[in-house]
Amino acid sequence: MTYLEAIILGLVQGIAEFLPISSSGHLKLFEKLLGLPNVETDYILFDVLLHFGTLVAVLIVYHRVIADLLREALTMVHIRTPRAGETPDRPKRRMIALLIASLLPLFLILPVKDAMEKLGSSYLFIGIMLMITGLVLYMSDHFPKGEKTEKEMTLWDALLVGLAQALAVFPGLSRSGMTISAGTARGLDRSYAVQFSFLMSIPTILAAVVLQIADAARAGVDPSLLPKYLVGVVVAAASGVGAMRLLQYIARKSRFGGFAYYCWGAGILSMLLSLIS
Repeated sequence: MTYLEAIILGLVQGIAEFLPISSSGHLKLFEKLLGLPNVETDYILFDVLLHFGTLVAVLIVYHRVIADLLREALTMVHIRTPRAGETPDRPKRRMIALLIASLLPLFLILPVKDAMEKLGSSYLFIGIMLMITGLVLYMSDHFPKGEKTEKEMTLWDALLVGLAQALAVFPGLSRSGMTISAGTARGLDRSYAVQFSFLMSIPTILAAVVLQIADAARAGVDPSLLPKYLVGVVVAAASGVGAMRLLQYIARKSRFGGFAYYCWGAGILSMLLSLIS
């Protein structure tokens, strides 16, 4: 692996993880088009670290919200003692409960997760999933404008958004695209749907990192590659922050139609690659 390859892979991971265009699908496409290494099989530790970089990006962008939620969670379980006159923050406690509920559908996917991810070797399958991602994004632009935030969001809303996240284990389906679209379909305010989607990603990315650590340890580590890995991680974190800021802006000012057309184009490209691979 070269420094340039590490930078490109970090950019793809950071940007595609948070923009609704599918990081798994784009990593596969860039590997084919640019002859990049397959990080999932050849550089497992780097794959782990790239996910860690995107986790850092979420922590940077939402550090205040995360700190408030952690403080309230510690108070709820009596680890933190409230200051004098401090009262329970009901909206934050409600949001904590909703985030936990949104993770439950992931347990339905765990038994078949590996089989689903193996479909990522098929450019045809990735292309079809990218086309579906585009369709979902296009439809989300036509949902009625929602106004729900953590005060109005229901348990059923959280479960359905969580189910959308679970389905995004299919390579080519965008996690952020599926969850944000599911949120807007359930009447969430678009900016809040983006925030909820990114906060949901924290335990999901963390779990992916933990599950891959054992595989990385078994594969071994080449110390000479660590500086390149570090560069890739920094690029993934920085580009992830930029991608989240961009999506926040788009959620406030515009629509996701541009991403829908992009995903359709990427899907067609992937299906064409399936004919020559």
